[in-house]
Amino acid sequence: MGIKKVGEGTIVDPTVRFINISNIEIGANTRIDAFTLISASSKGISIGDHVHIGSHTLMVGSEYIHIGDFTGLSGRVSVYSSNDDYSGDYLTGPTVPMKFRNVTNKSVIIGRHSVIGSGSVILPGINIGNGVSVGSLSFINQDIPNFKIAVGSPIRILRSRSRKFLELEKEFTTSSE
Repeated sequence: MGIKKVGEGTIVDPTVRFINISNIEIGANTRIDAFTLISASSKGISIGDHVHIGSHTLMVGSEYIHIGDFTGLSGRVSVYSSNDDYSGDYLTGPTVPMKFRNVTNKSVIIGRHSVIGSGSVILPGINIGNGVSVGSLSFINQDIPNFKIAVGSPIRILRSRSRKFLELEKEFTTSSE
């Protein structure tokens, strides 16, 4: 395929579209569902082990995007590492020369064991901690600390999340199943 790295046991639906595939790394036992678009810049996209990316998900932008191990992105999640300025002070869109645009380009990091609900949007420069759970249709415009449950548009933190899954990970990774 020309992909930079792909781990054993990974399943990618044939309808998934990769752009700049040589800058994309996918870990082991990961599944990427139908009609997903993953467009890497020269900075790359890294997807960990045991990750599930739901159908119609989008990852795009001019900076690095990282998805940690055991993380899930539900269907129609959009991850942007670049974003135009829509204030009206600049022109927008990729067909306009950069001297007329004001584009934010920042890496996006999603930690291990995080779950991002369907239809959520993640903006450039966002760091989502380990063990975070984000509700569906959330607009993630600020960082979310480790082990939090967050929802809404804009995002707000509801409460802390259980860490029992860390014990289950140890059991899973040491079992023969």
